[in-house]
Amino acid sequence: MGRGPSIEGRKNAADAQKAKVFTKLVREITLAVKQGGTDPAGNSRLRLAVDRALDANMTRDKVESAIKRAGGAGADASTEIRYEGYAPGGVALLVDCVTDNPTRTVADVRHAFSKCGGNLGTSGSVAFQFAEVGQLWFEIGDDGTAEDRILEVALEAGAEDVQNADGWCEVLSAPAGFEQVRKALVDAGFTPEQARITMRPSTPVAVAADAAAEVQKLLERLDDLDDVQDVFHNAELP
Repeated sequence: MGRGPSIEGRKNAADAQKAKVFTKLVREITLAVKQGGTDPAGNSRLRLAVDRALDANMTRDKVESAIKRAGGAGADASTEIRYEGYAPGGVALLVDCVTDNPTRTVADVRHAFSKCGGNLGTSGSVAFQFAEVGQLWFEIGDDGTAEDRILEVALEAGAEDVQNADGWCEVLSAPAGFEQVRKALVDAGFTPEQARITMRPSTPVAVAADAAAEVQKLLERLDDLDDVQDVFHNAELP
């Protein structure tokens, strides 16, 4: 009978995954500071990045240290780049990267696509299939009262849409109005399970079982690249 990974091996894998998540969170904090300064009160992107970091159990000391480093004279000079492409089954992908070496990054991203039967496209070839939105998810179960109250508060605060399915409530807003909607819902006693500005597909694509494995492999390969910050897609995987 085969043996599973040792306790130490599982711990090392978990530590590596945690370090990877923290690296991306620190990178987002850095980008937010570059865009809008070091004060979360006047920088909505930074405020959201800090919330995500704390939700992921990053200590406040580490968060404040990341903000301080990002605002210093020797701050990271990396830039944001978005790549677009298609995975098997006609699945559209947006790949957001942060890099100090675009030549290296585009080569790594192109290799990931080609290894999994996909194709890296040109700028604009995929982006039209997505919309930038503020998105909040709330777990409500079968509580119709909570659903009604979230709908009421969200729409009053300027949300564009509220959708419910399978015990979850999704609140959508324009990016500019996201913080206002989020704050109104939190003040009303609703804590989101997830809150972020994201690229939401306009038309999801159902993926056949034979292509789904390759799509999943591509998503995992892209996520493993050091320079990749986020991957958005329109696949409905079985």
